[in-house]
Amino acid sequence: MKTDPIEKMSGHWLLAKVGKKVLRPGGLALTQKMLTMINITPHDDVVEFAPGLGLTAQLILEKNPKSYIGIDAEENAVKLLQRKFKHSQALFQLGNATHSSLPVQSADKVFGEAMLSMHADHRKSEIVNETKNILKPQGLYAIHELALMPDHLDENVKLHIQKELALAIKVNARPLTVSEWKKLLEKEGFKVLQVETAPMQLLRPQRIISDEGLSGFLKIAGNILTKPKIRSRILQMKKIFKKYEDSLCAVAILAQKI
Repeated sequence: MKTDPIEKMSGHWLLAKVGKKVLRPGGLALTQKMLTMINITPHDDVVEFAPGLGLTAQLILEKNPKSYIGIDAEENAVKLLQRKFKHSQALFQLGNATHSSLPVQSADKVFGEAMLSMHADHRKSEIVNETKNILKPQGLYAIHELALMPDHLDENVKLHIQKELALAIKVNARPLTVSEWKKLLEKEGFKVLQVETAPMQLLRPQRIISDEGLSGFLKIAGNILTKPKIRSRILQMKKIFKKYEDSLCAVAILAQKI
């Protein structure tokens, strides 16, 4: 777990600190839609970029893929996952999604969630290109990301939202519109097969109960109430999400390597 001061801790690790397990912008429902889209089978070699707390990894392993490798850039996350999944076939390794060190054309299916949004546009392209390199011909790539809407959102408004998000969650958040996400994938050699969207309601009580269950919600609420510094940060995040709720959504996209 991250040990940064609360004031500097990235939003997703801050939420994990109070017990939140589902840290994806579209919640568990959109993650499950993404997994239905990519359809993992026992014949698949699967790679996940930025597995985080391992929630989606667990769902993948329940489908008994031929292999599963999770690549994360945070050493503490990798150690946590290695302990959590030590009795499974899953492999977790420290690595950079732009240079994963995985063999060319070694994966049937690759996915990543709430990860591309946190990188500058040129880095997004590098990660998508690396995904193309490790995928086998006709391999599938699924993403679940934060998105801006509508597609014709004014560029100055977009930049302002990105700046306020980055300040609130302490990560250089750079979400794109849905059409821009599709164009990014197409530019790097993918054919978009399916798109699903959902409201971005990460900190709404209804979404937390849906994702974490009532007992999970009560645990999270209790932790927030008893930790003033964390409460202040989370309320600031919630304020920004509420301020821009009409311009934010979550998107899941399935694409195929051409």
